[in-house]
Amino acid sequence: MTRPIEHVTVIGAGTMGAAIAAHCANAGIRVLLLDIAPRELTEKEAKKGLSLEQVKNRIVADGLKRISKIKPPSFMSERAQKLVEIGNLDDDLERAAESDWIVEAVIEKLEIKRPLLERIEAVCREDALVTTNTSGLPIAAITEGRSESLSKRFFGTHFFNPPRYMKLLEVIPGAETDEESIVRFAHFATERLGKGVVICKDSPNFIGNRLLSVHGSWVIGHSLANGYSIEEVDAITGPLVGRPKTATFRLQDLVGIDVAYYVAQNLHGLIPDDPQRDVLAEPKMKGLIEGLLERDRKGNKSKAGFYRKEKGPGGKSVFKVLDPETFDYRDVQPVDFPAVGAAKKERELGARLRQLFATADDDRGASLARDVVFHLLAYAGQVAPDVAHDLPSVDNAVKWGFSYELGPFELWDRLGVRATADAMRAAGYTIAPWVEAMLDAGHESFYQWHNDDATSGLPKAAWSWDENEHIEIDPDYGSLDIVAIRADKAPIAENESASLLDAGDGVLLLDIHSKMNTLDAEIVAQLAHAREHLQSDDWHGLVIGTRGDNFSVGANLQKIAPLVMAGDFDGVAAATKALQEELQALRACPKPVVAAVWGMALGGGCELAMGVPRTVAAAESYIGLVEVGVGLVPGGGGLMELVRRRISPPLGVDGTDALPYANEILQAVGMAKVSGSAAEARELGFLRDSDRIVMNRDHVLFEAKQEVLSMVAEGWAPTPPAPLYAGGRDLYAALKLGVWSLVQAGWATEHDGVVANHIAYILAGG
Repeated sequence: MTRPIEHVTVIGAGTMGAAIAAHCANAGIRVLLLDIAPRELTEKEAKKGLSLEQVKNRIVADGLKRISKIKPPSFMSERAQKLVEIGNLDDDLERAAESDWIVEAVIEKLEIKRPLLERIEAVCREDALVTTNTSGLPIAAITEGRSESLSKRFFGTHFFNPPRYMKLLEVIPGAETDEESIVRFAHFATERLGKGVVICKDSPNFIGNRLLSVHGSWVIGHSLANGYSIEEVDAITGPLVGRPKTATFRLQDLVGIDVAYYVAQNLHGLIPDDPQRDVLAEPKMKGLIEGLLERDRKGNKSKAGFYRKEKGPGGKSVFKVLDPETFDYRDVQPVDFPAVGAAKKERELGARLRQLFATADDDRGASLARDVVFHLLAYAGQVAPDVAHDLPSVDNAVKWGFSYELGPFELWDRLGVRATADAMRAAGYTIAPWVEAMLDAGHESFYQWHNDDATSGLPKAAWSWDENEHIEIDPDYGSLDIVAIRADKAPIAENESASLLDAGDGVLLLDIHSKMNTLDAEIVAQLAHAREHLQSDDWHGLVIGTRGDNFSVGANLQKIAPLVMAGDFDGVAAATKALQEELQALRACPKPVVAAVWGMALGGGCELAMGVPRTVAAAESYIGLVEVGVGLVPGGGGLMELVRRRISPPLGVDGTDALPYANEILQAVGMAKVSGSAAEARELGFLRDSDRIVMNRDHVLFEAKQEVLSMVAEGWAPTPPAPLYAGGRDLYAALKLGVWSLVQAGWATEHDGVVANHIAYILAGG
C-alpha cells in the first residue's frame, strides 16, 4: 500500500520555497521549512551581542515572515501558518527523514542543487519522493552521480508563482523516474494541493515557459516592427483574444522585465534547433528591453517599466506609458479600432475572433489580433511534440499557467482547423507536419467533442501525433462538467436565470447562470421547482452550483432598485420574504440539499450557501454578508443563521455572555467583511464544521454530488426544529452603545449607525 503524503520538507525559504511550504500547510499538511544557517551576524545582531548560534534560523524565519505578510496572502488561515516548522540545514536536515516528500527550491544553479541533492539522499527515507523545483534546468543534469534508488523517486516540480493561486504544476520525470512515483505525486498534487498537473518532457523551460516566452517575444518584436503603440498592443492582446487583462506589456511589468529577459536569453542558448529561436534575440525588441534595464526600469517592482504610475491632477494616480523611441513617458492614448469595438459584442471567443479576422485586411487592430493568434497556433503546433506527451498537456499548461481562456489547440478547434490552417499558410505561417498529416487523413479537429461542438464542454478524445489517431481522454476523477451534462441531456426545467439538470445517480443539479449569478425571482422559482421534483422517489437529493467564476454575488439589485425608486416597498418585502421562505423550506427538505461554492458567495449568495443543510466549498471561496456596503441589511436569513451558529449554542449554557459572540458577528457584517478563503469563512461562521472544503475547484461539483449520495447512504434527515437562543434586550442595548460610540468617534457614518442598529436588533432576537 502506498504511503500517503502527510509530512513535507521544503528546502529553500526564498519567495518560491516559502510559498510552496505555505500552500502545503493550507492543505493541512505538516511542513518543515529549511534554509542555510547564516555565516555572519548582521550589524543589528552584532550590536545586540548575539551569537551565530542564537540566530541560526534567521534566514528561514525571515523568509517565512516575508511570505506571511505579502499580498495576496500565501496562507489561507492562521491555523495553516502554525503547521510550518522552521530549521536550518546544519542542524535539522536529518529531520527530513520523517517526510514523505522533500522538495528542494534553492537558486537555479546546478553547482548548488547537485551537492544539496547528495545531502538529501543521505537522510531521506527509501520511499520518500524527492523533487527539485525548477523552471527549466535539465532533470538529468541534477541527478548525475546519484543512486538508482533515488533517481527512481526523483523528478522536477515547477510550481507557478504564487503557488496558492496559480493552478499549473508542471511535473518533469527524469529518464530513470518510475511511473509509480509520478502517479503517486500527481494524485496528491491534484487532490490535496488542488493543482492542475501537467506531465512534461525534460526539455528547456518545459511547456508553459517555452511556449509563452517565445510567443511573448514574438508579439513584442512584431508589434514594434509594425508601429503599434504599447497601449494598442495591450488593448488587442488581452481579453479580446481570450487572454488576461495584463495582456503583453503589463504582463512584462508584473513578472519583472529583468526576469522575463533573463528567461528569454537563457532559453535562446538552450534551443538551437527551435524554428522560432531567433525571436528571443530580435534586435529591436532586445534593444528596447536592454534600454529599460540600463535605466533600472524593471516593471512594477521598480515602479517603472512599460508603464509608470504618477500623480495626476487633484492628486489622483494616473498611468503613463513608455515611448519606445525616446524612453520618456507620455499620456496613455485612447485605442479605437472600429472592427475591435464591433467584435467585443460577441461573447463566444471563436465567433469573436472569426469576426475580427474577416476584417484584418482593413483594420490594424484586427490585423494584429489575427497575427498574434496565428503565431501562437503555428508555434504550438511546431513545438508540442518536443515538450509534451499529448495535446491536452499543452492546452492545460497555457490555460492554468497563464490564465488563457482556451489553449492553442482548443482555440484552433473553435476557429475551424482546416480553414484556419489555410488562412495561416496564406499569411506566411508554417503548419507543423503532424497537423498537415492529420488534415490530409481527413480529420477536421484536434479533439472529439460532445455532439461535435467545440463549445460543449470537456473533450472526449484528443489527436495523438504518435498514434495518428484520436485517443480517448481519461476523465478526471472528481470532475463534473455542467456543459457536457447539458449537451447529453436536455434540462428538466429552465428559465433565463437557472436550469434544473440530471447530474446522474438520482441527483438533481440546479445550474445558476444569471448575469454574475445574481439571485432573482427566477432562481427562487427554480429552487421551489427542484423541491417539487425531490418529492419523487426518482431523486435522492439536490446540488446547487454554477459553471461561472463565482457562486453568486448576491441579489440582483438592478431588479430590486426600480421597486425602491417607485416606493413599492411591499414588492421589496415580498421578494425578500420569498427568498427567506424558500431557504427555510430547503433546510427542512427531507432529502439532502448541498451548495457547491467557489469564488465569491456574497450577500444573498452567502445566505443561499448558509441556508441549505450542507456546503462543499472550494478552498478559494470568498464568502460574506456585504449588504452594509450599499446601505442595506442582509435580508435572506443570513443573520438568523449566524445567530443559530455563533450565539445560540453558547447561550444554551447558563451564565454565558452573548456579547463577545454578537460583537464578532456585528463587526464582520457591519464592515462587510469577506473571507479570504474557505478556511477563514469557517472561522467567521459562514461555513460550519460539517461543511467540506475541497482544495481543487474543479472537483467541487463532483464532491457536492458525492456528499448528497453519502448523506443518503448515512440515512441523513433534516435537523428537527430546536430553540434558537438570542441575547434579548440587554444584548441589544450593549450593541447599540457600541454602535453609538463608533459614530461619535467618527469611525462610522450616521447611516452606518442606522444599518448597524438594525443588525443589532436582529442579532438580539428581534
